[in-house]
Amino acid sequence: MLAKQARSRTLHWLGRQLFNRDDPAGFFDPLLEPIKPMWVQGYTPARVEQIIQETPDTKTLVLQPSRRWPGFRAGQHVNICIDVGGIRRNRSFSLSSSPILWQEQGRATLTIKRLPGGRVTNWIHDDLQTGTVIGIGEAFGDFQIPEPAQPVLFIAGGSGITPVLSQLATMAATNYRAPVTLLYFVRTADDVIARETLQALAARYGALTLHIITTHETDAPRYLCDADLDAIPGIKARQVYLCGPKGLMDLARELLHQHGIADTDIHSTFFSVPQANLGNEALGGQVRLAGSGLDVGSEGDTSLLDIAEAAGLSPRYGCRMGICHQCSCRKTAGTVINRLTGQASGPGEENIQLCISVPRGPVSIDI
Repeated sequence: MLAKQARSRTLHWLGRQLFNRDDPAGFFDPLLEPIKPMWVQGYTPARVEQIIQETPDTKTLVLQPSRRWPGFRAGQHVNICIDVGGIRRNRSFSLSSSPILWQEQGRATLTIKRLPGGRVTNWIHDDLQTGTVIGIGEAFGDFQIPEPAQPVLFIAGGSGITPVLSQLATMAATNYRAPVTLLYFVRTADDVIARETLQALAARYGALTLHIITTHETDAPRYLCDADLDAIPGIKARQVYLCGPKGLMDLARELLHQHGIADTDIHSTFFSVPQANLGNEALGGQVRLAGSGLDVGSEGDTSLLDIAEAAGLSPRYGCRMGICHQCSCRKTAGTVINRLTGQASGPGEENIQLCISVPRGPVSIDI
């Protein structure tokens, strides 16, 4: 360990002296990228081995990351890095395959739905080709299978099925010994993502009960209701996992509470930032971007990450949802409000997440 640490310090010193960077190997990335993209050091490269059309607006990318990628746990997300129109973009997506696929074959999958107006998802659907090398970050997130095994209820909607696919495949492969039920809500039968995969899992994994529910194929919409939960055996003993549109997740929480299920037994992940009820909280103020010597006014209607980007800066970020912590930075003075929880920070120095922090009065941050 000591030798490894000494080598790391030496490389950092060399990088600073020669290239003004901590990772001297990354200095050569622009030269390697066109020739040997899988050798690039600045990020973990992953080759797109296959593209599978799941539904008219959803595709699965089969990736082969470099072997130095550390892998993931079922239910986690990753950030990917791609060039769109000559600009490098980062976005977060759920891994939809089991970690066992990575361990045994060196592959992982992302299942990505086209978003109307989405710069990155539209490029993925329209322009991404097999053989392309993209960047992939380390996995993050705690939306993970309970250990030891406990009865589980999954409630998913639309593309919210993606992390659940990873979890179900893992449970089946490891013979997870507890009842598992999936309520999967989609608009129409054509919108079912990974239908064949789900049906194959239900056929071979006896602990899994699968219900696919279409919401817009009848005159009146068919949403999650009390009857769905009443039909779940031993529901009060279940760990519940929610993933999907905010409307479904809010409805599910309300109904679950009515069935006596505590928040501690409800786990959720999301694809957009939920908003806490801030009431009449007075937000906004002057934002000092101390590391850049800039002062920017804020009306309190946008995050510090958006404010910094509007000022022409490019702070590090990942998920933009408060999950991955890649946008964490040092607040040196002032108070911010967390948009997820509605809680206020202290007035002094502390680490905050730019993507979910809104100023309350004057704030200074070290970027």
